[in-house]
Amino acid sequence: MRYIILFLLGLVIGGVATFYFFVGAPRLKAQQTGAAVQAPDAAGDPPGTAILTLDEKFFDTVLGTLFHDLNAPSFRLAARETDSRTSDGVQFITTQAGGCTNQVTVAQEGNGVRTGVQLQNGQINAPIVFSGSYNTMGNCLSFQGSAQAHIELHYKAEDQTLSGQISVIGVSVANLPPMLQPFAEPLITGFVQNAINERGNPITLLRGQPLVLAVPVQAAGGTLKAQAKDVRAEVKDGALRLHITYDFSGARGAVAAPPPAGG
Repeated sequence: MRYIILFLLGLVIGGVATFYFFVGAPRLKAQQTGAAVQAPDAAGDPPGTAILTLDEKFFDTVLGTLFHDLNAPSFRLAARETDSRTSDGVQFITTQAGGCTNQVTVAQEGNGVRTGVQLQNGQINAPIVFSGSYNTMGNCLSFQGSAQAHIELHYKAEDQTLSGQISVIGVSVANLPPMLQPFAEPLITGFVQNAINERGNPITLLRGQPLVLAVPVQAAGGTLKAQAKDVRAEVKDGALRLHITYDFSGARGAVAAPPPAGG
């Protein structure tokens, strides 16, 4: 019983101190991501608008490839204690003693939940499966669970970049012993929100093509160019539809010959 009390005391004191003094309360990190993408005009799209449709199966394929061919996304809760650093005025300090990595790692699936993108009710939502560990006062606390997140689209015209701003709105921790839940679950919830909201944003969805086009037209002696000047979006029937309005222009000059057929 003595060791249990010491563990709980260390968890509470160490967790609260580290969380509020070194990491900070959960907040969405300010990013220069451009203006929030609005819904299409009820009067209809202006001339020069193309519609790009992305459904849930598309995002399932993207995420499946990510987990299969790349490393699982990981977000550190803090920097190494032996290599403390300061970022945006906040100092991050932690320890990796005993294999405690102080990070959140996204998993493809677990506990009956699968990481993905849900396009419903006019919103872009994302269930996120995670696992991680946290070192507090020499005690390593391992955890796993799932989070619910909302994604808001932003378009930055000067960079021709469409990005997503993810915001974790709920966290469910799966494997904590009942006696630790009142103490550990609020801390883990805050850490997961902080790690993903602070270090997972923004998510670049489109950059350059298909937002910027350059089509050589040899017969016309030049290149037809198009640059996105506005992006609207709607979530409907399980799909994300991007309404991209282009500003077209032509550039006279030499045009490279197309490669030979089969070459």
